Amino acid sequence: MMQYLISSLLLSVLATGLGIQVKAEGIRDHTRPDSAPGTRIKASQAVELTLTRVRAEQHNLQTWIRLAAVPEASGRYLLAKRCSADARLIQVGQRVRFFSADSKSSIYRARITQLDVQHNCVTLKALPAGRIAQPGRYYVMEIIVQRGQFFSIPKEAIIEQGAGRQLVYLQRHPGDYIPQQVHTGLKGELYTEIVHGLNEADQVVTFGSFFIDAEYKL
Repeated sequence: MMQYLISSLLLSVLATGLGIQVKAEGIRDHTRPDSAPGTRIKASQAVELTLTRVRAEQHNLQTWIRLAAVPEASGRYLLAKRCSADARLIQVGQRVRFFSADSKSSIYRARITQLDVQHNCVTLKALPAGRIAQPGRYYVMEIIVQRGQFFSIPKEAIIEQGAGRQLVYLQRHPGDYIPQQVHTGLKGELYTEIVHGLNEADQVVTFGSFFIDAEYKL
């Protein structure tokens, strides 16, 4: 709990006001950010960060499609149906994972073997790696699908500010980082599309780790 509170205070210092600048050097940079007015962290309580730069560029986005599934009477196959615009992304041969609707303690693997497409609806049959032990039970099925290439950055580089406001730390000059507001689009499993706020080849910061200075006090 203490580490969580400390990390939360640190993020508040970094994200307050677009005038804050963080000085650092090298790919993995060490810095002591200045305190911001109105925060509980004083200059003497500075925290050392490890920063890692990443490049904003085109990435292949993957997202999950989640749907309800039931075993057929024999318990050999899983059956599911999806009626939505993204149903067209489901294809024969895709790997899926599934788990009981009342517990995620055990996750199983399967592969889509058959599709029946009607307008915007897809009915699918998936073959699990092993026989389903309890026919008639409900399962949650998750299918990872390819969305294509999008201008994006790793999702951990984005700091949520509330009220839909999102920030990244942009490298303006070598060793010089400033907060930059961004507008996001499609959110993938690993990357998030950037609609506005960054240019191709801009470098932003992901926070690899936090560690507390020996002199840090609440």
